[in-house]
Parts: sequence; structure tokens; C-alpha cells
Amino acid sequence: MSAMDQWDRKLVVGITGASGSIYAKVLLDRLAALPIDPSRVGLVYSRNATDVWQTELGQSDFAKYPFPVYAPDDFRAPFASGSARYDTMIVCPCSMGTLGRIAAGVSNDLMTRAADVMLKERRKLILVPRDTPLSLIHLRNMTTVVEAGAILCPAMPSFYSRPGDFTALAATVVDRVLDLAGLPIRSYRWGEGDAV
Repeated sequence: MSAMDQWDRKLVVGITGASGSIYAKVLLDRLAALPIDPSRVGLVYSRNATDVWQTELGQSDFAKYPFPVYAPDDFRAPFASGSARYDTMIVCPCSMGTLGRIAAGVSNDLMTRAADVMLKERRKLILVPRDTPLSLIHLRNMTTVVEAGAILCPAMPSFYSRPGDFTALAATVVDRVLDLAGLPIRSYRWGEGDAV
């Protein structure tokens, strides 16, 4: 049995309405291709995430994934409580509004509640902020969430693998996120050439 077959943790994926839907699509495509039980991945879209997805990508593939989708106001979702023992949460892309509410401890929807659960339970919270330029408020909120235990992985693509299109460019960020989540994926590794 490979390490990937043994990945039996539970994951929450939050997708906000920040620009950068390509990152969310590549993330969900990568997760759907892995040999993990779809029921162990909970998915929540913010109220305007799907509108931004349709605007930026010109399609509605967000409805095709095999993962359970929870409404943004569904506080009965399992990952709204620490007792459900979800191990990791990824918010990709993460709007500055969502990041600010997480930093302030404001749990006004399922996504911010799930993030609050990750922090209070000392579990892994990975935020993928996508905005520019950054204000002092943004920077202070980023400092706060990192001090509280979150991992920030900004949507800053790398170029040393020479990505050939937008999907490959977005994958340079998504693959780092999946590495941080502990998923053993095939990806470009510095000094090792092609994906391993």
C-alpha cells in the first residue's frame, strides 16, 4: 500500500469569491484525481464564489466534483465542530475579508467557523490569499492568523518549472498547498527536474 493510499485524514476546502478561481479549480481537480474517499473532503463555497468562478473561467465545473458541498450558513456541517476531527482546512483563494474575519475570530458563516475550529483545535489551517496591493490592515491580519497557527501560502506562482499555460502556472501554487496539507502528490521539485 502506497503512502497516498494510506491518507485517511479529513479535509475541508473553502473557496471564497476572491479573484483566482483557477487556483480553486486546479485544487479540486487535483483532489478529485487522488485515491482518497470523497466523503472525507468537505467543500464550502462563499456566497459569491461560484459567481466569480463563472465570470473568470466561463463555466460552472464547480458543480461537478464528487465532494459533499455544504451551504455557507450550514452550521450543522460536521466540520463546524472540533468533535468531528477534521485535520486540515484549505481556503483557496482566500479573500482579504475572509482572512480579516478569521483574524478577528468572527465566525459569521460556515467557512469562518471551520477556520476558527482549526485554530482552536491546533489543527492545520492553510490560507491562500489572493489580492494586491496589500494594505497595512491586510498585513496585520496576516500576522495575526500566522501567530494563531495558520499557514499562509499566497497565490504567488513560481516560474522555474516553466509552466506552459494558466493551469500549469496555478498548479505551482496548488501543489505547494497540497504539500503543506501532507498529500503526497507528483509535482516539480527543485533540483530534481520533472515531476516526481
